[in-house]
Amino acid sequence: MASLYLVEPGLLDGVGVGDPVSLDGAEGRHAVSVARVRVGEALRIADGRGTVVTGAVAETGRDTLTLTVSEVTVEAAPRPALVLVQALAKGGRDEMAVQAATEIGVDRIVPWSAARSVSRWDGAKVDKGRARWAAIAQEAAKQAVRSRVPTVDAPVTTAQLAALAGSSSDGGSSSAGGSSSGGGSSSGAGPSSGSGREARRAVVVLDPVGAVRLSAWEPPTDVDEIVLVVGPEGGIDGSEFDRLEAAGAVRVRLGDTVLRTSTAGPAALAVLQTRLGRW
Repeated sequence: MASLYLVEPGLLDGVGVGDPVSLDGAEGRHAVSVARVRVGEALRIADGRGTVVTGAVAETGRDTLTLTVSEVTVEAAPRPALVLVQALAKGGRDEMAVQAATEIGVDRIVPWSAARSVSRWDGAKVDKGRARWAAIAQEAAKQAVRSRVPTVDAPVTTAQLAALAGSSSDGGSSSAGGSSSGGGSSSGAGPSSGSGREARRAVVVLDPVGAVRLSAWEPPTDVDEIVLVVGPEGGIDGSEFDRLEAAGAVRVRLGDTVLRTSTAGPAALAVLQTRLGRW
């Protein structure tokens, strides 16, 4: 499979077979100077939002290259999308979760400042931490040869997270709204469905002693998003469980063992991918 490189969203809009597409900046530098891409080699360039062009390299420069497009594919956004609400954690374990979750196929990532989170994003740390997660997601998407890069929202509080699940009344389905953008960006409220209405969600919270196994939970297919909530190393506080359940979230467990916060989310996402028939 041809190597995958990323350009900014929108740069591939309107591109067709036979058109030239340039790759420059950090991606072009890596392709030419590190990967040693040469004229005639086949490459894939994606915009991180589902559009991918494939073609042979026509020319290279010091830090840039140009390919001639031989194929254009557009991958539809998955429905339901998979959202990981990952609690901030110490020792880089939250970053490990972001990397693995991206490789597994998460569509949106929401940092959560949980009650027991030792790591805190305050002041300038908010933008720095978010940018770090976005960069990790982008690199992981390239490694996994994904045409879509997960978006990273602004961090949310427990109150905001409960609002996300707020109108749930049937086993996790809820609606709340907002928007997020790639590699970066929303206030943490969550995106709309794209049709003008608020997104419909099912929200599940990982609990090591939950009564329902995630493998036995029937994921709804009539929602826009399935939101998976993962706590920090110290676990989710009892009052947070109560607040999220009251808002309509469902508590589920993975199995009989207790996983770290770095592996719990990715493991649960793998289960969901299988249950949805995508794996």
